[in-house]
Amino acid sequence: MADHGLAQEVPTDSVSDVDRKQELTDSASDESKKPELNWNTFYEQRAGRLVVDPKEASIEFGEAIASKLKLSEDGTKVLWPQPTDSKYDPQNWSSLRKNMHLLIITLAAIVPDFDSGIGIAGTFQLATQYDTTTGWSIFLLGLMGGLFAVILIRRYGRLPVLFWSQVLAAAFLAGCTFAPNLRTFTVMRCLTALFGFGLYVVTDLFPFHLQARKLNIWTMGFILSPFISPFAFGFLVARLSWRWAYGIGSIYGAIVCILIMLFMEETMYDRNIDPIPEPAEEGFSYRFKTLIGITGYKMSKYRLSWYEATASLFRVVWRPHLLIILVFEALVFGFSIGINVTTPVFLGTPPPLDTASRSLLSLVGIIIGELIGRFNNDYIMNVSIRRNNGVFEAESRLWACYVGIPLYICGFNQLSPGAFIMGFGISMVAVMIITVAVYAYCNDCFPQHPGEISALVNLARTLGGFAVAYFQIPWAVKNGTLQVFGVESAVVTGLFFLCVPLIQIKGRYFRERFSL
Repeated sequence: MADHGLAQEVPTDSVSDVDRKQELTDSASDESKKPELNWNTFYEQRAGRLVVDPKEASIEFGEAIASKLKLSEDGTKVLWPQPTDSKYDPQNWSSLRKNMHLLIITLAAIVPDFDSGIGIAGTFQLATQYDTTTGWSIFLLGLMGGLFAVILIRRYGRLPVLFWSQVLAAAFLAGCTFAPNLRTFTVMRCLTALFGFGLYVVTDLFPFHLQARKLNIWTMGFILSPFISPFAFGFLVARLSWRWAYGIGSIYGAIVCILIMLFMEETMYDRNIDPIPEPAEEGFSYRFKTLIGITGYKMSKYRLSWYEATASLFRVVWRPHLLIILVFEALVFGFSIGINVTTPVFLGTPPPLDTASRSLLSLVGIIIGELIGRFNNDYIMNVSIRRNNGVFEAESRLWACYVGIPLYICGFNQLSPGAFIMGFGISMVAVMIITVAVYAYCNDCFPQHPGEISALVNLARTLGGFAVAYFQIPWAVKNGTLQVFGVESAVVTGLFFLCVPLIQIKGRYFRERFSL
């Protein structure tokens, strides 16, 4: 590393600051032999541990280096990743431009589970029309689309993958609307789930200290989505055909496609390539080529090979701190979604109005969870930075789970039907809080793999919810719903005590030992 001025006088009122400065001074001769840090990728190299306080940056990097680091507008936090000087770097976009992209990507993230949730409202009408049981249409959910999308994104960028996936999802949902028979409807429904997925672009747009807050909004979108359609269409299907529900869902998908075409830009900035490739043209032609994938195809020669892009998922998933927290999230999210998809069957009769009312309470619970998380995550981050002398450790994100678990237990353990519905809303507050914490932690540990993290967390929660629906109904019929939900909350609580404290204690070791 170049001379960082580690022996310079650094004003400080803390003895610990002096000690750390002395330690760094002692190793300065060794550090000077290392190549200069690449600040474009430093955020990725130091995954899970970031110097956020500018004063601490002066101690760790030296005054000469620290003075060149770009800070937040109020000057209190070092920006990670460090923005380049290019206007094409999404980190340099205006707040309005960033938030517009966040809004559109959140609307797109709603599409997959929103489309799948339409079937909940029309379950009994579909079963009656096609002369089949109520269960089959509940479980048609694609699992592999998001994983395959990550490979394409690694090669061709986010925008074309997002655009074509949303177009295909809307088209296949329209196929569900006009399906003349059960076989056609089944194929269209499976393809809709396969191609409908949202993308994770929060880290592309926002610096580290804002990511949890923005992640909270994006997460709220896809957690809300399976409840929006039962709420909106439960009342509709009670009076009109189920085809109206799928038709309106198709219109929503088309609106999202139009917003993507008009306003979305490529947010994937290849800051790990030296020199960073930038567009040679601008205007409508460049925008059109980027949207449909021509620009991404040209850029693929700079990016990972097909083998590397495919292997990346497998290189990430087995890391112990990631795998442990994914198992925890799978059951937290899975049990809650399992209740959502099986409650109509528990009731035993066509329940569109009851389903809509229950979904409304779930929506309220998720919004409350977003509001709690908005302030709770920032509070945890700031307290952690102060206690760690200006350094943020990723494991502090998981303190939010300690807030969510008591709410989860309260929500799942209710005796009467009315209390159960209220409890379900409370449990969704917990799911919102915990899921945001899990996403933020995983992303902090693997900032160079946001697509893989998004796909794997999505796969975990999908597998959890998909599997629960198969065993929950016969179990409840045999032993009662009170036992089912009591045992499920106990399992989640047990996993919490097994997983979260372990990661908080051993997380730094896991990150250092199994880093990428």
